[in-house]
Amino acid sequence: MNQDDFPIAPANPPKRNLSQGMKSLVVLGVLGSASALAGLVMAGRPDAAIVHTADAAVPLPLAARLVSAVDVADMPRQLVKAEGKLERNETLTGLVSRLGAPVGEANAALQAVYSKDLIDHRRLRPGLQAETFVEDGRLTALAIKADADRSLLVTRTLEGGWQATQLNAKLIPSYKRVAAEIDGSIYNAALKLGAGDQQVVDFASAFAYDIDFQREIHPGDRFEIFFETFVDERGNPVRHGEVLYAALDGKALKRGFYRFAPSDDGVPDYFDEKGESATKFLMKTPINGARISSNFGTRRHPISGYTRLHKGTDFAAPTGTPIYAAGSGTVQRASWNGGYGNFIKIKHTRGYETAYAHLSRYAKGLKPGMKVRQGDVIGYVGSTGASTGPHLHYEVYVDGKPVNAMSLKLPTGRKLSEEPAMLAEFMQYKQSIDSLRNGGTGPMAQLMPQEVPVSP
Repeated sequence: MNQDDFPIAPANPPKRNLSQGMKSLVVLGVLGSASALAGLVMAGRPDAAIVHTADAAVPLPLAARLVSAVDVADMPRQLVKAEGKLERNETLTGLVSRLGAPVGEANAALQAVYSKDLIDHRRLRPGLQAETFVEDGRLTALAIKADADRSLLVTRTLEGGWQATQLNAKLIPSYKRVAAEIDGSIYNAALKLGAGDQQVVDFASAFAYDIDFQREIHPGDRFEIFFETFVDERGNPVRHGEVLYAALDGKALKRGFYRFAPSDDGVPDYFDEKGESATKFLMKTPINGARISSNFGTRRHPISGYTRLHKGTDFAAPTGTPIYAAGSGTVQRASWNGGYGNFIKIKHTRGYETAYAHLSRYAKGLKPGMKVRQGDVIGYVGSTGASTGPHLHYEVYVDGKPVNAMSLKLPTGRKLSEEPAMLAEFMQYKQSIDSLRNGGTGPMAQLMPQEVPVSP
């Protein structure tokens, strides 16, 4: 037996190149979750996207931190990281390729995202963040900040394909109250105090049946918006949530509404302090941000020159402005109607009908016989037919006779005072909201999403 029969390991063994799995692990370090990484590496070749929950939202830029100093030294030096934001009229493929990925590989990686419906490429907004990892001219991984609380990571599988991973932030609900005197517009005042666009829209929706914000808001009127906010575990704001209370104290109206979902149907609505729904049978104005350009009544027609009854109300608005169904009902007509141009007529209960004229186009899929709910988009403002400019001509009929929609006394919505059990439920909920509005603490489980942990 000689020494050659027992090979001796060299004192300084050569460094091993990283395996493809380890390279993926390096890139996967961007997730910041060791458990998530282990699952991804062990899975090898999943057929479906893997969904994980992280302790906090993943900020961009992302950093690979889960490898040792030796591993980093072993990595090829041609690993290039690039980050950028989606520009207006740019596709996501265009962004990824602009960051250095070959177009074909960018398409293949993004297909793993699209095939699992993790993002809608038709509704991407400018400013969306992405980061690429390119090794020796070859795309290794792609990170996308899909939402404030959701990130996506696309990596190569062992076979050279692609797998998509979704990482959701663990959010903690909190609350914010903004209140001020109106000087100019509620929108500007609310945004300065920290509310978002959606909170102002929800506030306006709660009062849509009671007040005309264009003509019935005066300097010195006061408003209040109390709404949900969500923060990550570090306390960083991630997004805003539902408006839980909205109030207006002005010359034209003094009223407050609580967003409440009765347990018998689970449908959220805004109720005043007595438990009466803010929702009316029909909306006063089935369009937002428009001004009345012509009222109901006898007038000289601007085109024909004849003096006759103007059977509706005209709302001047830019072409393309959404038009909403004033109430729930059945579409009777959605077609051209002479001087009315593109025309919609909806039949409601209790003998009511509404009509909408001069539309530029109809909502996708709208047709006679279709059921619509109050607030559904049914079409868009235009100037078709006998029209001198873009506007909505809106008519209301009661038992076949045209009536003035602006002065019509409409049936109210649900009254919890007529339902003792639901009223008691509402009053308990109202008490918890009032406590939170005044700086108190306590459970408020009724509108908290089940999957979102409530902070202690």
